[in-house]
Amino acid sequence: MKSSSVALIIALLLALVGPLLADSSKTTERSVAKLADGVYMIRHEDAPDTFPQGNTTVIIGDRGVFVVDSCYLPSSARKDIEQIRQWTNKPVRYLLNTHWHNDHVQGNGEYLKAFPQMEIVAQVETAKHIAGYVPKYPSRFPKIAAVYQHGIDTKKDRDGNPLTDSDVEELKKALVGKDEVLKELSQNTIVPPNLTFDHEFNVDLGNREVQVKFLGRGNTSGDAIVYLPKEQIVVAGDLLDHPVPYLGGGYPVDEAQTLKKMAMLDARTIVPGHGDVMHDKVYLNDVIDFLDTVTSLVGAEIYNTGNGPRNLDEVRKNVMAKLDLEKWRQKLAGSGQDDRDFFNQFSLSGVITAAYAQQWGR
Repeated sequence: MKSSSVALIIALLLALVGPLLADSSKTTERSVAKLADGVYMIRHEDAPDTFPQGNTTVIIGDRGVFVVDSCYLPSSARKDIEQIRQWTNKPVRYLLNTHWHNDHVQGNGEYLKAFPQMEIVAQVETAKHIAGYVPKYPSRFPKIAAVYQHGIDTKKDRDGNPLTDSDVEELKKALVGKDEVLKELSQNTIVPPNLTFDHEFNVDLGNREVQVKFLGRGNTSGDAIVYLPKEQIVVAGDLLDHPVPYLGGGYPVDEAQTLKKMAMLDARTIVPGHGDVMHDKVYLNDVIDFLDTVTSLVGAEIYNTGNGPRNLDEVRKNVMAKLDLEKWRQKLAGSGQDDRDFFNQFSLSGVITAAYAQQWGR
């Protein structure tokens, strides 16, 4: 199997069981941030199964509206549509899916019901993955529930590490919430993009230029960003999440280069796929440095140890011994225990695995 395929599978598996981990930046209520005149970010409350919903960005021009990502729950998308109608009577003409993950695309159908003439846009690889992966998501709920139940029964995570009482209570909450989410998603129709692009897709909404760019692989094979040059705003999708990066899979070697290209854009505001808006590039550059450091160490250890999937554990051990772990935890997770746990269990472990998967077959 090609290493790029391995990386994609790893990302999918981590996404499947990700809620088992302490969730970074839990969101208990919906909020709206005004980024510029006619530009808003909506941050959604976590779903009943504790799954974090992606941010949605709304861009209003003289002739229409451009929406970035439709979140996890169709009911949340409906609330967003009501909000958009309070801001403007202009129709949503375009909905962009920045990447294929469920928490950014499952509201597509609600937008199309409300705005039948709307185009759903995605990079070509993202469109393939939405059509292929996302409709099957509800069928995986029994497997996810079994993983949760195992954690509750054994008080251990999937790697055999002990869970705290708080972790077990979170799993119980997620398990109960799965039924509510499954009921909603079982009645939902997944609508894949009908308009695709390779590298760029530009729109004039009427006195509002919107540039959509594919700068390279990263979190997935088809990550798209939105750039508003006049307003100096970048909408990053899950290429950048804040305050802890979601680096549980994907293509970390490529992602470092993709983020460097994003950093070159003249932007004063960065909207992450999850979490709070940023108003400088300090965190972005920290993530780039971390990715460069990890991928370089993994590459060197593959040369020392030998390639092939059998050597992952030894490479991981050697990389962890050479990383300044406390430095990176502080830079990318701060001092909050939940965020540090999320970084340790998901981002750090995942990025080493994904970097190995991407490089061992070179």
